[in-house]
Amino acid sequence: MVNDSGSNRDDSTSVRPDHVGAPDAVLDATGLACPLPLLKAKQALYGLAGGQLLEVHATDAGSWRDMASFAEHSAHVLEDRCQVGEVYYYWLRKAEGGDQ
Repeated sequence: MVNDSGSNRDDSTSVRPDHVGAPDAVLDATGLACPLPLLKAKQALYGLAGGQLLEVHATDAGSWRDMASFAEHSAHVLEDRCQVGEVYYYWLRKAEGGDQ
């Protein structure tokens, strides 16, 4: 597995990068087709307080582009992302001001 920060990890059972910390919520969007993983992530972020971390699991390849684009155009931060097999993992931190 290789994540966006370039570090290699051999343990696919523990995919969370050390630098992102423990998530406040986990969203299982596996099996959902585009655009549902992103829409579900937006809904989950809405329920979190500013600064909290959402971990998303998805199997839709389009989610790789969608999550990055969403974070780029919002105040939320894509802390990291990685792919293990057919599952994509994302760590999104909600904007401090609560921006949606």
